Amino acid sequence: MKRPLIVGNWKMFKTIPEAINLINIIKAGIHKIADCDIVVCPPFTALAALSEAIRDTKIELGAQDMHFETEGAFTGAISPLMLKDVGCRYVILGHSERRQHFKETDELINKKMMAALKYNLVGILCIGETLEEREARRAFEVVKQQFDQSLKNLSAEEIERVVIAYEPVWAIGTGRTATPEQTEQMHSYIRRLLNEHYGDSIGERVYILYGGSVKPDNIAQLMGKPNVDGALVGGASIKAESFIQIVTNALPQELQDSPKR
Repeated sequence: MKRPLIVGNWKMFKTIPEAINLINIIKAGIHKIADCDIVVCPPFTALAALSEAIRDTKIELGAQDMHFETEGAFTGAISPLMLKDVGCRYVILGHSERRQHFKETDELINKKMMAALKYNLVGILCIGETLEEREARRAFEVVKQQFDQSLKNLSAEEIERVVIAYEPVWAIGTGRTATPEQTEQMHSYIRRLLNEHYGDSIGERVYILYGGSVKPDNIAQLMGKPNVDGALVGGASIKAESFIQIVTNALPQELQDSPKR
C-alpha cells in the first residue's frame, strides 16, 4: 500500500502574509503525521516565502502551472527552471481551469510535461470529463484521449515521475463529489491504461489522485478504494482545519489512532 499523497491547490487565493499564516497553522496541525506525503501549491507570488516557511518540514512545494520554455520573451510566464530555483518539487499541469479559461490543449500540456520532467519536477497531470461528456457516456473516451495526448512520448522511466489526478470537471468547486464507486471505476481504468502502456510493475507504482470537492468527511471513503492513492484538494486546502483533517482522515484508521503518527 502506498503512502497517501495529499496535494493542496490554493488556486488564486492568499497574499504572502495570508499564505504564511495558513502554512504555519497547517505545519502545527500535521507535525506528528509521519505516514502521509503532503504538497502545497500556492500562487506564484507566495512560492519563495513558503519555500522558506516549510524548510526542514515534511511538506513539499508545488506550483500551479508553468511554461514549457526555459527562458525567453514570454511575458507573464514562469519557466520550470524558475520553479526549481524557488524550491518547487511538483507542478500541476492541465488543470481543468487552465483548459477551460486559458484554452490549454493536450498538445500544450504534453510540452509542459516534457519540460517539467527534463528539470526533475514531478508533473501532476489533471484529466477528467465535463458533466455533458459524462451524461453522453463519453467519460472514458475523454479521459483516454487526455491520457494518450498529454503523456505522449513519455518513457517508462519518465512516467514514474508523473502523478495523475482524476478530476471530473462537474465535481470541481460544485460541492458534488464522484461517489467512491465512480471514482474507483475511473481510477481502475486509468491504472489499466498505465499497465497497458508501461507494464504492470511500473503502472502499479504511479500515483493516481482524486480531485473534486474533496472534504474531511469524504476522504476516508475515497481512500478506501484500491486505486485511489491520494487527493488533489482545492477549496478545502485554503482552510487550515479542513486541510489538516483531510490529511488525518486520509490515513488508515490504525494510523489515525496511533500516537506515533
